[in-house]
Amino acid sequence: MERILFIVPPHVAYNSFVNPGFNERVVVKKTGNYGSVITDMPLGPLSLSAYLKKNTAVEIKLVDFNIVLNKMESFEYGSFSELFRKFLSTKEWIDYAPSIIGISTLFTPAYHNTMDIAQVARDLFLNALIIAGGGVPTNMYNEIFRDSTCFDALCYGEGEKPLLGLVQANDKKGFLENSPSWITRKKVKNKQLFQYDFIENLDEIPFLDYEICEIDKYGLNPAITAYNAGQNEKEKTFHVMTSRGCVNRCCFCSSYTVHGRRMRFYSIDRIREDFKRLKEEYGAKTLVFQDDHLMADKKRFLKIIDIVKELRLTVVFQNSLALYALDREVLEALKSAGVNQLVLSVESGSARVLKEIMHKPLSLAIIKRVAEDCRDLGIYTNANILIGLPGETKQDIEDARNFLKTIPANWFMIFCATPLVGSEMFAICLKKNYLKGSYVDCGWKKAIVETEDFTAEYIQEMAYFLNLELNFVENNDFRLGDYTAALRGFEHVIAVKSDHAFATYFAAQCCKRLNLDTKYSYYKTMYQHIIGESMFWKNYANRLNLFALE
Repeated sequence: MERILFIVPPHVAYNSFVNPGFNERVVVKKTGNYGSVITDMPLGPLSLSAYLKKNTAVEIKLVDFNIVLNKMESFEYGSFSELFRKFLSTKEWIDYAPSIIGISTLFTPAYHNTMDIAQVARDLFLNALIIAGGGVPTNMYNEIFRDSTCFDALCYGEGEKPLLGLVQANDKKGFLENSPSWITRKKVKNKQLFQYDFIENLDEIPFLDYEICEIDKYGLNPAITAYNAGQNEKEKTFHVMTSRGCVNRCCFCSSYTVHGRRMRFYSIDRIREDFKRLKEEYGAKTLVFQDDHLMADKKRFLKIIDIVKELRLTVVFQNSLALYALDREVLEALKSAGVNQLVLSVESGSARVLKEIMHKPLSLAIIKRVAEDCRDLGIYTNANILIGLPGETKQDIEDARNFLKTIPANWFMIFCATPLVGSEMFAICLKKNYLKGSYVDCGWKKAIVETEDFTAEYIQEMAYFLNLELNFVENNDFRLGDYTAALRGFEHVIAVKSDHAFATYFAAQCCKRLNLDTKYSYYKTMYQHIIGESMFWKNYANRLNLFALE
């Protein structure tokens, strides 16, 4: 019987983990402050495991190093490689002796971690086949084979059928060379083309194998805490995906390179069965949807919301919902199902950028209408914004800034546009030599694109300036007199970053208007201490005209 070990590398680069930037979330350990590590359930390995166990005899285990990092009370390693080696060389894993090691890598910040895990695995498990799948192997196989000799093959696109074929093959090396869905060094050298091997009817995939992951450790998902969902850490949270593929052609997205452009769906009956099982057998309270285009079919979406309402589940749409499909009927259905917060993929406040650069089927009028409807219905909204795309200008950013001040979102998430490998944006940046930093280690808080119109430093500075202006100085809850909601948002920031001068300043302003005298004095003192010690915050306070607290 094959023994498979799936490994999920840290989603953050080592340097970003041990030295988080000023504009990044941090977690506190006994040994200091570290970068926040995303802990989404790895749906790829969970699906692979369920599909394999249905169709063949196999033993499967999973190591998610994001969970490993979050569980650690202190961190004393000089590199992630040291951690990987110490963890995988314990008796548990040596005795397990996996015959196949599959590394699941979605995004480029985990690239070097993937290389290090492969090297450690090759050193410790000499006879194991080492493979990898996900967005990075699908799009970066040339770089992977250049930088590592440890991989036997990389999966092209989704892996259920290719991996089943590999497990069932008697001559595994021969199968890898003959299957068009497996990328090998020899095929790359011969410039062979690769093909997807998708499951067309997603109902063929069994109920995901949540048992192989540490379910309770995914309970406090950053997507929930970041968006003020107010979830209890002890409430069980499960990640789900009811479809694959996306028909849209947003220039910054590379998801289609793994799942394709065509939509494929789980049936409504299957979705009801899975959600009911999650609630009744696993005690699920919250479902986090990870579909790339959940609203491809409006009628289907409304049926899913009816199921959520029927089962009394809380839901979070991590990848947002298509704004052009969020009409009043849909929003009212969401509200009736208990949805009190949404992420809005606004992406830009410039009509030109939306249409000519991003290729998004979205208008400024739709953005404003959705934000206004959400506020009217009492749905808390977080608007995602990207700046710094090739082709964008400083005037476009100024236009976006002015427009965003007119939409009543509760909070704005301002990101530096990141050139994901496989995206149109990445291809443009390569062609025009716009990359001024490593696209491997970059994240949404670090700008690395530099064009004739702007520098990377300008984009990173402007992203932070917009964050301070839109979320604090021009905060809509504060402006509209909802000081309780505004205070809740500011206190959330303080909980994540206690030395945030603007959060303490405006928290004090809210407390003053709510006649919370003790809390006002507390936040006033905090603000005065921070502003007195930090030239960084003093400069921003002067730029944005913060007057002294009385």
